[in-house]
Amino acid sequence: MSRSTPARRSGRTWIALLAAVTLAVAACSGGGDGEEEQQADHNQGNQAAVPTTAPVTVTYASAREFSAYNNNTANAASSANAVVLNQVLRGFWYYGPEGDRRADTEFGSFEQVGSNPLTVEYTFADGAVWSDGEPIDCDDAVLAWAANAGRWPTGEKDQYTGAKLTAFSSNRPGAWEDAQIPECSDGSRAFTVTFDRVFADWSSLFGAGTILPAHIVEKQTGVKDLISAVKAGKSATMKKLGKFYNTGWEFTPGKYETAIAPSAGPYQVASWKAGDAVTLEPNPKWWGAPPSVRNIVVKVVPASEQAEALVDGDVQVIDPTPTEGILKTLDRAGDAVDVTSHDSFVYEHLDFNVDGVFKSRALREAFAKCVPRQQIVDELIKPVNPQAQVQESRFRLPYQQGYEQFAQTGGQDYDAVDVEGARKILKDEKKLGTRVELSYLTPDLRREQVADLIKKSCDKAGFKVVDSGSYTFYTSELKTGDFDVALFSWAGTTLVTQPYSVYLGKGPENYGGYSDEDVDLLLKRLYSELDPDRQESILEELDTELWDAVATVPLFAYPGMLATSSQAQGVQYNPTLAGVTYNANTWTLASTPSPSPSSP
Repeated sequence: MSRSTPARRSGRTWIALLAAVTLAVAACSGGGDGEEEQQADHNQGNQAAVPTTAPVTVTYASAREFSAYNNNTANAASSANAVVLNQVLRGFWYYGPEGDRRADTEFGSFEQVGSNPLTVEYTFADGAVWSDGEPIDCDDAVLAWAANAGRWPTGEKDQYTGAKLTAFSSNRPGAWEDAQIPECSDGSRAFTVTFDRVFADWSSLFGAGTILPAHIVEKQTGVKDLISAVKAGKSATMKKLGKFYNTGWEFTPGKYETAIAPSAGPYQVASWKAGDAVTLEPNPKWWGAPPSVRNIVVKVVPASEQAEALVDGDVQVIDPTPTEGILKTLDRAGDAVDVTSHDSFVYEHLDFNVDGVFKSRALREAFAKCVPRQQIVDELIKPVNPQAQVQESRFRLPYQQGYEQFAQTGGQDYDAVDVEGARKILKDEKKLGTRVELSYLTPDLRREQVADLIKKSCDKAGFKVVDSGSYTFYTSELKTGDFDVALFSWAGTTLVTQPYSVYLGKGPENYGGYSDEDVDLLLKRLYSELDPDRQESILEELDTELWDAVATVPLFAYPGMLATSSQAQGVQYNPTLAGVTYNANTWTLASTPSPSPSSP
């Protein structure tokens, strides 16, 4: 259960109670059927929703600008796109306010119909059509599968990682690799997916944003029958389809192409002013409940300016990472704004590059001993989250259920700084004076401060830490392995198999290159484990193995917050990359006429 603060508080109350607030992270539940059976749609949990659209505009502040209609590719995937697309491209499920997966019953339905082999049947809702009038059906499902199945190698390699490229780019490479092509015929509203092996997160396919218009791809590429083309799998044809899928929906700022980017949700894009805002309007072809307000505006506002924009009335909803400055600004607004503390799935950590100086476990242990984790939390995190603590696990955050067990898997051995112990290891290994490049994304004041604290402590132990912060960190140094220690964050989800791509020996997100046969075996067991208790046990074993090898060093979990105009209703924080607009179709303002709530 989430333990996030449920009551809405004014800015002044937030400051007064900050020392007593417990920030929380929604519990990660295991894969399988449980969380999907909630059958909660986007209308539930909002008593302010109205059955007809009111002539009202609600504006949300986003720190980054929208850039692409296809948010599934490795290059385009971002929360900036998600907050615009959540109500434009719906799917069979979405992330709810506790980070859990919830079935979107307005879009369609799905259920497991077989276990040997694992088989799932999906059905699009009656009347489901794209905003250009084209039915949503079989070919759209086939396109989604083809784009995420990780097949059809191009013969080329990633310029940074050397990984073999496939025709379609995916931000979840290989996640659908064990799913067979959807079984359906052209025009069919229903399709069946069979898995080659059991996949713990089978219910994570075909979610919000993953289903894109196949008829547009056909028109833009000249491929007349996408279903037949995918079944034939000819390399040249798949490359042609993939080329448009990968880049054809990336737009020049301010130039949204409605003709090739139709809506499959309650809203559609009405306008886009480059560098300023995207405005959404009701989609007249939407078959579900109408949205509550006429326009949702996603306005670009730097995180440091969002509190002021809320206080001034330029926006009604913000959810930046809290800072002392933001909280002070909101406090001045008094009861005009409501502020709540919430959970976050994001945590900061250190990754070792095991192909360099840290190939030696002894040196990794020495560095972990001198990293001042408690000092980092005390000086940099507690000023905005008094309940913050050093994070001991890679798979459970400090405020999640069951964290106590994970906190005893080995991280506790590195709670206290042990400069002398680290120095002894370096001396025994004849490695005193070892140069360490500490890399991270700049500009970032907090990370600069973290790097400074690590340097001061570890230099005393005998390392020579070099601050190698760079604005190209994510696009270059991290991908190419041009670092000794990388400082960055992971954004977690409720996907049980998320660790697979990060810690598998040749995993696509294993940037440090750590590899261990026992860890690989545990990850493969986890991949196909459906029982939540056994999933938990495997994750504990993984944490223990990774601490024993000192593969990475978790530091702290990010705090989260939501602040709204006191008139805003129906807005709920969301800890996932989907963001707060996951239910924007139900937002409204207190001054909006509110007939009886719509039915769930």
